[in-house]
Amino acid sequence: MAGVGFNLRKLVHRDDLVGILAGFFYSTWVTAGPWILTIVSLFLIIWMSDVAGYQTVAEFRLIIIYNFAFSLAFTAPVFMVVTRYLADLVFAAGDESDEKGRDRERILDKVPGMLLGSLVLVYVTQFPLVGIFYLWYVELEPLVRIAAVVNYFLVAGLWVIAVYLTALKAYHVISTTFLVGLILSLLLAWLFAGTYSLAGMLMGFSIGLAVIMFGLIAYIFSEYTADAREPFGFVRYFRRYWELALAGLFYNLAIWVDKWIMWLYAPEREMIIPGMPSYPDYDAAMFLAYLSIIPGLAMFVISVETNFFMQYLRFYRDIKKHVNFERIQENLGRITSSLTDGLRSMIVLQGGIVIVLLLLSPRLYEILGFSYSQIGMFRFGVLGAFFHVLLVMQFIILTYFDFRRLVMVLQGIFLLTNIVFTFISLNMGFPFYGGGYFASTLFTFVVTYLAMVRYVGDLPYRTFVRDNLSVKRMPPSLKVLSESQR
Repeated sequence: MAGVGFNLRKLVHRDDLVGILAGFFYSTWVTAGPWILTIVSLFLIIWMSDVAGYQTVAEFRLIIIYNFAFSLAFTAPVFMVVTRYLADLVFAAGDESDEKGRDRERILDKVPGMLLGSLVLVYVTQFPLVGIFYLWYVELEPLVRIAAVVNYFLVAGLWVIAVYLTALKAYHVISTTFLVGLILSLLLAWLFAGTYSLAGMLMGFSIGLAVIMFGLIAYIFSEYTADAREPFGFVRYFRRYWELALAGLFYNLAIWVDKWIMWLYAPEREMIIPGMPSYPDYDAAMFLAYLSIIPGLAMFVISVETNFFMQYLRFYRDIKKHVNFERIQENLGRITSSLTDGLRSMIVLQGGIVIVLLLLSPRLYEILGFSYSQIGMFRFGVLGAFFHVLLVMQFIILTYFDFRRLVMVLQGIFLLTNIVFTFISLNMGFPFYGGGYFASTLFTFVVTYLAMVRYVGDLPYRTFVRDNLSVKRMPPSLKVLSESQR
């Protein structure tokens, strides 16, 4: 996220309405541009019913949703660890040399091989699962099975590639490539639908994704021109940063687990494709609700990059300069104030959006032509998304301070509560569908907020004692003494 800071600070510090609006638009596009385009494209697919027929379009959307959901969840451990490894490389390159005296270019020469290695790891580990599911378990035509597998791996590859593009700060490249690729995906899916039915739609959509994927890979290789070397150098980070791998898995499972439960157990579920249950009304309501968090995410990026991040840097830079304890406490107060201001701004903005959507949801559904039966689920989804975006803010702030194990536990709580509360709301009946997600985000937000207040408040102690390598190497008796003097 720190890569967008310079542009945002330049825009916001113009201190005029145009600068503020430009900063907000820029942070929105950087934060969620490809995501917005993807969700919009899934909604636009509905309009292809006249060409391919409603059943074919429904089957196509279901396969795409399955591929996005499971590829994100099972790829998360890899791209979380890869992100950390790449961040360490960039940090070492920023210092121009590591402890062995290698220069910046030599350090970043690992990136091309690392990209190929991470893609191979994802594909090798997930092929048995995907192959069994599509090639044996579900009932599909042979060509459709192959097209579904190809589509899955293209989507999974995009999750990994996005990590490297973020490190390059290539946000315009990402967004432009996604826009062109998704337009091509929709156009080819529409053209092939009439002749090749479901297989044609999948192949057409996959061609567009392939354009995105290989276009982005080409851009990465153009920036990092070294030969591919040490492709699996990052693998050792799984042992060192296993908390990050589990945290990524828990969080992305938590995002989807309520949908999976509704697919499997809701009385209103459908079996559009044998072996692939779904609940389209619930999915549509939740996807639409998720779009409401985009302004909050944009506000968060602006808040972090124009205020918190600068206070964060000042806190640690002053410690490296050996300032006195009063200065450290003053810097801690600035960090706390920046977090409070950012949280308050997000609550005001996101709260206003939630109120408007709750009140105008019938009119919104009338305009979109969706079923009114989804409104209750949509309202619970909007309320859940309100606390979800606040959760995202807190998780990222805690990750800034490298509280990996805490973040892993909190995201595990998010996953567990979403499972439990979704089953409870399911048993309570149709009027409470979506209530489990809302209750889960609310509960996890409260727990995470209390943990963040405690951990950030103890930041000087954790910096000098708890996370100090010199203290960790002390004899046990001295550790007890240092704890007692806290």
